[in-house]
Amino acid sequence: MEDGPEPAEGPDLADAAFTSEFRRIAAEAEEADGYHPFNEQSLFDVSAGRRTPLLLADAGHPVGAVVTGRGELDLVLRPAARRRGHATAALTALLPGLPGELTAWSHSDHPGARALAARFGFTADRTLLQLRMSLPAGTGGTSAAAEPVDTPGAATDIGPFLPGTDDAEWVALNALVFAGHPEQGALTLTDLEARQSEPWFDAGDFLLARDRASSRILGYNWLKIEPGDAVGEIYVIGVHPDAAGQGLGRRLMLAGLERLRSRGAATAALYVEADSTGAVHLYRSLGFADHTVDVQYRRDTR
Repeated sequence: MEDGPEPAEGPDLADAAFTSEFRRIAAEAEEADGYHPFNEQSLFDVSAGRRTPLLLADAGHPVGAVVTGRGELDLVLRPAARRRGHATAALTALLPGLPGELTAWSHSDHPGARALAARFGFTADRTLLQLRMSLPAGTGGTSAAAEPVDTPGAATDIGPFLPGTDDAEWVALNALVFAGHPEQGALTLTDLEARQSEPWFDAGDFLLARDRASSRILGYNWLKIEPGDAVGEIYVIGVHPDAAGQGLGRRLMLAGLERLRSRGAATAALYVEADSTGAVHLYRSLGFADHTVDVQYRRDTR
Protein backbone atom coordinates (compact mmCIF):
# COMPACT_ATOMS: atom_id res chain seq x y z
CA MET A 1 0.00 0.00 0.00
CA GLU A 2 1.10 3.57 -0.54
CA ASP A 3 0.80 6.48 1.82
CA GLY A 4 1.55 10.19 1.95
CA PRO A 5 0.66 13.30 3.94
CA GLU A 6 -1.70 12.75 6.83
CA PRO A 7 -5.30 13.94 6.30
CA ALA A 8 -6.71 16.61 8.56
CA GLU A 9 -9.00 14.11 10.29
CA GLY A 10 -8.75 10.40 11.02
CA PRO A 11 -10.67 7.78 9.05
CA ASP A 12 -14.17 6.53 9.77
CA LEU A 13 -14.17 2.77 10.34
CA ALA A 14 -17.49 1.05 9.73
CA ASP A 15 -18.49 -2.62 9.74
CA ALA A 16 -18.53 -3.82 6.16
CA ALA A 17 -19.79 -7.40 6.68
CA PHE A 18 -18.92 -8.64 3.20
CA THR A 19 -20.60 -5.93 1.22
CA SER A 20 -20.44 -5.17 -2.47
CA GLU A 21 -18.44 -2.04 -1.62
CA PHE A 22 -15.77 -4.12 0.09
CA ARG A 23 -15.54 -6.34 -2.99
CA ARG A 24 -15.51 -3.33 -5.29
CA ILE A 25 -12.57 -1.75 -3.49
CA ALA A 26 -10.63 -5.03 -3.67
CA ALA A 27 -11.44 -5.38 -7.38
CA GLU A 28 -10.27 -1.84 -8.15
CA ALA A 29 -7.00 -2.46 -6.33
CA GLU A 30 -6.49 -5.77 -8.13
CA GLU A 31 -7.03 -4.15 -11.53
CA ALA A 32 -4.53 -1.39 -10.74
CA ASP A 33 -1.89 -3.53 -9.03
CA GLY A 34 -2.15 -6.83 -10.88
CA TYR A 35 -2.82 -8.92 -7.75
CA HIS A 36 -5.64 -9.35 -5.24
CA PRO A 37 -5.04 -7.34 -2.05
CA PHE A 38 -6.40 -10.06 0.26
CA ASN A 39 -5.08 -13.60 0.23
CA GLU A 40 -7.47 -16.47 -0.20
CA GLN A 41 -7.36 -17.61 3.42
CA SER A 42 -8.29 -14.10 4.61
CA LEU A 43 -11.38 -14.14 2.41
CA PHE A 44 -12.37 -17.62 3.62
CA ASP A 45 -11.94 -16.41 7.21
CA VAL A 46 -14.16 -13.39 6.51
CA SER A 47 -16.86 -15.58 4.98
CA ALA A 48 -16.70 -17.93 7.98
CA GLY A 49 -16.82 -15.07 10.50
CA ARG A 50 -13.30 -15.70 11.80
CA ARG A 51 -11.99 -12.30 10.73
CA THR A 52 -13.61 -8.85 10.60
CA PRO A 53 -13.84 -6.71 7.44
CA LEU A 54 -14.11 -2.94 7.77
CA LEU A 55 -14.52 -0.05 5.38
CA LEU A 56 -12.19 2.93 5.67
CA ALA A 57 -14.04 6.13 4.78
CA ASP A 58 -13.07 9.77 4.35
CA ALA A 59 -15.92 12.25 4.82
CA GLY A 60 -18.36 9.39 4.31
CA HIS A 61 -16.78 8.18 1.08
CA PRO A 62 -15.23 4.67 1.17
CA VAL A 63 -11.53 4.92 0.36
CA GLY A 64 -10.24 1.57 1.55
CA ALA A 65 -10.90 -1.78 3.16
CA VAL A 66 -9.40 -3.48 6.19
CA VAL A 67 -9.51 -7.05 7.51
CA THR A 68 -8.46 -7.81 11.09
CA GLY A 69 -8.47 -10.83 13.37
CA ARG A 70 -6.47 -13.98 14.15
CA GLY A 71 -3.33 -11.89 14.71
CA GLU A 72 -3.36 -10.52 11.15
CA LEU A 73 -4.08 -7.20 9.50
CA ASP A 74 -4.74 -6.54 5.81
CA LEU A 75 -5.34 -3.04 4.48
CA VAL A 76 -5.88 -1.76 0.95
CA LEU A 77 -6.71 1.68 -0.44
CA ARG A 78 -8.56 2.56 -3.59
CA PRO A 79 -6.01 3.58 -6.24
CA ALA A 80 -7.49 7.08 -6.43
CA ALA A 81 -7.23 7.50 -2.63
CA ARG A 82 -3.55 6.64 -2.26
CA ARG A 83 -0.74 8.93 -1.12
CA ARG A 84 -3.14 11.05 0.95
CA GLY A 85 -2.30 9.70 4.41
CA HIS A 86 -5.29 7.37 4.72
CA ALA A 87 -3.18 4.31 5.52
CA THR A 88 -1.27 6.16 8.23
CA ALA A 89 -4.51 7.47 9.75
CA ALA A 90 -6.14 4.01 9.60
CA LEU A 91 -3.22 2.27 11.29
CA THR A 92 -3.04 5.00 13.94
CA ALA A 93 -6.70 4.34 14.74
CA LEU A 94 -6.60 0.54 14.48
CA LEU A 95 -3.37 -0.61 16.06
CA PRO A 96 -4.11 0.40 19.69
CA GLY A 97 -7.12 -1.92 19.56
CA LEU A 98 -5.10 -4.85 18.21
CA PRO A 99 -2.76 -5.86 21.06
CA GLY A 100 -0.21 -8.64 20.95
CA GLU A 101 1.56 -10.20 18.01
CA LEU A 102 0.37 -8.90 14.65
CA THR A 103 1.40 -9.62 11.07
CA ALA A 104 0.71 -7.84 7.78
CA TRP A 105 1.62 -8.72 4.19
CA SER A 106 3.14 -6.34 1.68
CA HIS A 107 2.44 -7.64 -1.82
CA SER A 108 5.27 -7.00 -4.27
CA ASP A 109 7.34 -5.60 -1.39
CA HIS A 110 6.03 -2.07 -1.97
CA PRO A 111 8.38 0.70 -0.69
CA GLY A 112 5.39 2.53 0.81
CA ALA A 113 4.57 -0.53 2.89
CA ARG A 114 8.18 -0.71 4.04
CA ALA A 115 7.98 2.87 5.26
CA LEU A 116 4.70 2.24 7.07
CA ALA A 117 6.10 -0.91 8.68
CA ALA A 118 9.11 0.96 10.05
CA ARG A 119 6.93 3.82 11.32
CA PHE A 120 4.63 1.50 13.28
CA GLY A 121 7.24 -0.89 14.66
CA PHE A 122 6.91 -3.81 12.22
CA THR A 123 9.93 -5.72 10.90
CA ALA A 124 10.25 -8.05 7.91
CA ASP A 125 9.68 -11.63 9.03
CA ARG A 126 8.98 -13.78 5.95
CA THR A 127 9.66 -13.51 2.24
CA LEU A 128 7.37 -15.30 -0.19
CA LEU A 129 8.45 -15.75 -3.80
CA GLN A 130 6.06 -16.15 -6.70
CA LEU A 131 7.77 -18.13 -9.46
CA ARG A 132 6.44 -18.69 -12.97
CA MET A 133 7.30 -20.67 -16.08
CA SER A 134 5.76 -20.89 -19.54
CA LEU A 135 3.97 -24.04 -20.67
CA PRO A 136 4.31 -24.33 -24.44
CA ALA A 137 1.43 -26.15 -26.12
CA GLY A 138 1.98 -29.82 -26.80
CA THR A 139 4.15 -32.27 -24.94
CA GLY A 140 7.64 -31.49 -23.75
CA GLY A 141 8.16 -27.73 -23.46
CA THR A 142 11.37 -27.90 -21.43
CA SER A 143 13.88 -30.66 -21.00
CA ALA A 144 12.83 -31.02 -17.37
CA ALA A 145 9.13 -31.23 -18.21
CA ALA A 146 9.88 -33.89 -20.81
CA GLU A 147 11.15 -36.34 -18.19
CA PRO A 148 8.88 -39.34 -17.52
CA VAL A 149 6.30 -38.75 -14.81
CA ASP A 150 5.84 -42.40 -13.84
CA THR A 151 8.72 -44.79 -13.52
CA PRO A 152 8.16 -48.54 -14.04
CA GLY A 153 8.50 -50.27 -10.72
CA ALA A 154 7.88 -47.08 -8.70
CA ALA A 155 6.36 -47.70 -5.28
CA THR A 156 3.68 -45.06 -5.77
CA ASP A 157 0.88 -44.31 -8.20
CA ILE A 158 -0.29 -40.77 -8.98
CA GLY A 159 -4.02 -40.26 -9.39
CA PRO A 160 -6.87 -37.86 -8.58
CA PHE A 161 -8.21 -36.87 -5.17
CA LEU A 162 -11.45 -38.66 -4.22
CA PRO A 163 -13.83 -36.21 -2.48
CA GLY A 164 -15.52 -37.74 0.54
CA THR A 165 -12.90 -40.50 0.73
CA ASP A 166 -9.52 -38.78 0.93
CA ASP A 167 -10.52 -35.67 2.88
CA ALA A 168 -9.54 -36.59 6.44
CA GLU A 169 -6.34 -38.40 5.43
CA TRP A 170 -5.23 -35.50 3.27
CA VAL A 171 -5.91 -32.89 5.99
CA ALA A 172 -3.84 -34.94 8.45
CA LEU A 173 -0.97 -35.31 5.98
CA ASN A 174 -1.07 -31.61 5.07
CA ALA A 175 -0.89 -30.69 8.77
CA LEU A 176 2.14 -32.97 9.18
CA VAL A 177 3.94 -31.66 6.09
CA PHE A 178 3.30 -28.01 7.00
CA ALA A 179 3.53 -28.31 10.78
CA GLY A 180 5.74 -25.21 10.93
CA HIS A 181 3.70 -23.15 8.47
CA PRO A 182 1.30 -20.67 10.12
CA GLU A 183 -1.33 -20.69 7.35
CA GLN A 184 -1.15 -23.91 5.36
CA GLY A 185 -0.55 -26.16 8.35
CA ALA A 186 -3.70 -24.89 10.07
CA LEU A 187 -6.04 -25.88 7.24
CA THR A 188 -9.05 -27.86 8.50
CA LEU A 189 -11.68 -30.16 7.03
CA THR A 190 -14.02 -27.16 6.94
CA ASP A 191 -11.43 -25.18 4.97
CA LEU A 192 -11.01 -28.08 2.55
CA GLU A 193 -14.78 -28.34 2.06
CA ALA A 194 -14.97 -24.59 1.40
CA ARG A 195 -12.35 -24.88 -1.33
CA GLN A 196 -14.18 -27.80 -2.90
CA SER A 197 -17.17 -25.45 -3.29
CA GLU A 198 -15.14 -22.92 -5.25
CA PRO A 199 -15.80 -22.67 -9.02
CA TRP A 200 -12.14 -23.48 -9.76
CA PHE A 201 -12.09 -26.80 -7.88
CA ASP A 202 -11.63 -29.92 -10.00
CA ALA A 203 -10.78 -33.21 -8.30
CA GLY A 204 -8.77 -34.14 -11.38
CA ASP A 205 -6.47 -31.20 -10.64
CA PHE A 206 -5.78 -32.53 -7.12
CA LEU A 207 -3.08 -35.14 -7.69
CA LEU A 208 -2.29 -37.66 -4.95
CA ALA A 209 0.66 -40.04 -4.79
CA ARG A 210 -0.42 -43.29 -3.10
CA ASP A 211 1.69 -46.13 -1.83
CA ARG A 212 1.05 -48.96 -4.28
CA ALA A 213 0.87 -51.61 -1.54
CA SER A 214 -1.19 -49.84 1.13
CA SER A 215 -2.91 -46.99 -0.80
CA ARG A 216 -1.64 -44.58 1.88
CA ILE A 217 -1.26 -41.00 0.62
CA LEU A 218 2.44 -40.13 0.52
CA GLY A 219 2.31 -36.86 -1.39
CA TYR A 220 0.12 -34.46 -3.32
CA ASN A 221 0.17 -31.67 -5.86
CA TRP A 222 -3.02 -29.62 -5.77
CA LEU A 223 -3.50 -27.42 -8.83
CA LYS A 224 -5.71 -24.36 -9.17
CA ILE A 225 -6.98 -23.07 -12.50
CA GLU A 226 -9.41 -20.17 -12.28
CA PRO A 227 -12.11 -20.31 -15.01
CA GLY A 228 -10.89 -18.41 -18.05
CA ASP A 229 -7.39 -17.85 -16.63
CA ALA A 230 -4.33 -18.78 -18.68
CA VAL A 231 -2.22 -19.06 -15.52
CA GLY A 232 -2.43 -22.35 -13.66
CA GLU A 233 -1.16 -22.46 -10.08
CA ILE A 234 0.70 -25.16 -8.21
CA TYR A 235 -1.63 -24.44 -5.30
CA VAL A 236 0.06 -26.58 -2.67
CA ILE A 237 2.48 -29.49 -2.92
CA GLY A 238 3.75 -31.73 -0.16
CA VAL A 239 5.47 -35.05 0.49
CA HIS A 240 5.20 -37.24 3.61
CA PRO A 241 8.46 -37.19 5.62
CA ASP A 242 8.65 -40.99 5.20
CA ALA A 243 8.89 -40.51 1.42
CA ALA A 244 11.25 -37.53 1.40
CA GLY A 245 14.45 -37.74 -0.64
CA GLN A 246 13.09 -40.34 -3.08
CA GLY A 247 12.23 -38.01 -5.97
CA LEU A 248 8.50 -38.03 -5.27
CA GLY A 249 8.25 -34.23 -5.14
CA ARG A 250 9.80 -33.98 -8.61
CA ARG A 251 7.44 -36.64 -10.00
CA LEU A 252 4.47 -34.78 -8.56
CA MET A 253 5.69 -31.51 -10.05
CA LEU A 254 6.11 -33.05 -13.49
CA ALA A 255 2.67 -34.64 -13.29
CA GLY A 256 1.20 -31.30 -12.26
CA LEU A 257 2.86 -29.38 -15.09
CA GLU A 258 1.60 -31.91 -17.61
CA ARG A 259 -1.90 -31.64 -16.16
CA LEU A 260 -1.81 -27.83 -16.38
CA ARG A 261 -0.62 -28.02 -19.98
CA SER A 262 -3.37 -30.50 -20.90
CA ARG A 263 -5.95 -28.18 -19.33
CA GLY A 264 -4.83 -25.31 -21.55
CA ALA A 265 -2.78 -23.27 -19.09
CA ALA A 266 -0.10 -21.19 -20.82
CA THR A 267 1.82 -20.39 -17.63
CA ALA A 268 2.47 -22.22 -14.37
CA ALA A 269 2.80 -20.25 -11.13
CA LEU A 270 3.61 -21.13 -7.54
CA TYR A 271 4.43 -19.50 -4.22
CA VAL A 272 7.32 -20.66 -2.06
CA GLU A 273 9.03 -19.41 1.08
CA ALA A 274 12.36 -17.86 0.08
CA ASP A 275 14.20 -19.80 2.78
CA SER A 276 12.89 -23.19 1.56
CA THR A 277 16.13 -23.74 -0.32
CA GLY A 278 15.45 -27.33 -1.37
CA ALA A 279 12.05 -26.50 -2.86
CA VAL A 280 13.33 -23.34 -4.55
CA HIS A 281 16.18 -25.35 -6.12
CA LEU A 282 13.72 -27.96 -7.42
CA TYR A 283 11.42 -25.36 -8.96
CA ARG A 284 14.27 -23.49 -10.62
CA SER A 285 15.63 -26.75 -12.01
CA LEU A 286 12.26 -27.30 -13.69
CA GLY A 287 12.36 -23.89 -15.38
CA PHE A 288 10.61 -21.58 -12.92
CA ALA A 289 11.90 -18.01 -12.57
CA ASP A 290 11.16 -15.08 -10.25
CA HIS A 291 7.96 -13.15 -10.86
CA THR A 292 7.10 -11.21 -7.67
CA VAL A 293 8.20 -11.00 -4.03
CA ASP A 294 5.81 -10.62 -1.07
CA VAL A 295 7.03 -9.72 2.42
CA GLN A 296 5.27 -10.39 5.71
CA TYR A 297 5.91 -7.86 8.47
CA ARG A 298 5.56 -8.67 12.16
CA ARG A 299 5.03 -6.18 14.97
CA ASP A 300 7.72 -6.31 17.60
CA THR A 301 5.89 -6.69 20.95
CA ARG A 302 8.99 -6.77 23.16
